[in-house]
Amino acid sequence: MMKKVRKDELIVPVTFIVFSILCFFLSGISFLFLAEQVALRFIRNIILVLALIFPIMAGMGLNFAVVIGTMITQACFIIVLNFNIMGGRGAALVLLISLAAAAGVGYVIGRLLNKVRGREMVTSIVVGFLANYIYQLIFVAGFGTVIHVFNKKLVLSTGIGVKNMVDLKTFKEVFDNLGVFRIGKAKISMLLLVMIIVCGFFVFYLMHTPLGQRIKAVGMSEEKAANIGIDTDRVRIIVIVLSTVFAALGQFVYLQNIGSLNVYTEHLDTEKFACAALLAGGASIRKAGVKNAFIGVVLLHTLFVLSPLAGRNAFANASLGEYFRSFVAYGIIAFALVVNLRLEQKGEK
Repeated sequence: MMKKVRKDELIVPVTFIVFSILCFFLSGISFLFLAEQVALRFIRNIILVLALIFPIMAGMGLNFAVVIGTMITQACFIIVLNFNIMGGRGAALVLLISLAAAAGVGYVIGRLLNKVRGREMVTSIVVGFLANYIYQLIFVAGFGTVIHVFNKKLVLSTGIGVKNMVDLKTFKEVFDNLGVFRIGKAKISMLLLVMIIVCGFFVFYLMHTPLGQRIKAVGMSEEKAANIGIDTDRVRIIVIVLSTVFAALGQFVYLQNIGSLNVYTEHLDTEKFACAALLAGGASIRKAGVKNAFIGVVLLHTLFVLSPLAGRNAFANASLGEYFRSFVAYGIIAFALVVNLRLEQKGEK
């Protein structure tokens, strides 16, 4: 039975590998260029994917509200720049404020999701949409009216609303100056790599602690967990707090590596691509681990790099290839959910 389950769990990753190999030959690019691009994307996205593991292990499914953590970090970057706090001091302040704010917001989201048991995934999508509109309202209309502007470079010529693009080079240089290593032409900060390793180890270690065992117990059966004295509400709040904090940290790493911020669109669909990556690594909506996150990010972004190029060469149309990105992300989520449903039905039989 175990062997059969393991084979079924490999369906999504194997499908990805097959498509990636096919796209690689159609794309016509070198393996070194592919390695450069995937390495950069891995560094930028892995922590956000790790953020999804906690709610899954607690039986809450895919937490689409992680997008709120990304918006918190973006808001903190803008606020710190508004006060003209640059360099290492500014980067440290952004990190501290964003993590603290993410913990507070995560607590509120956790309390909310406790009231909608069984509908956490749908609720997290709605909460994410609501947060996005609030975020847009603040920085389109609130900045320069309700919020005083100290840094005129941030706002539009009218004096109201933040510009579409904000330069974060002052923060990027701090990390790059602490040491980088290269994969081809791609430069990767050593400090960011250390942060990723620490985060991966933390998630792995946490799941083997007493708290991790309580999280797994709640995920398996809340009723049984409550019967043995586990405060299920508290555990569920903790995992959402951890998830939101990791999402904020993940966006910090992402933006620092890029060195710029697209204020109004940078966070859009980040949660969907993170979910797609985790599912691509063989995770399900009930079971996920660090291994699934690492494998999934590599597989998803390998296909993301290759698919537009393969589409361009296969159909002789450059614009057509770009549609593959969204198609792949949403297709994986749908495909993986169907596979998971089939596995659950088999388990019940």
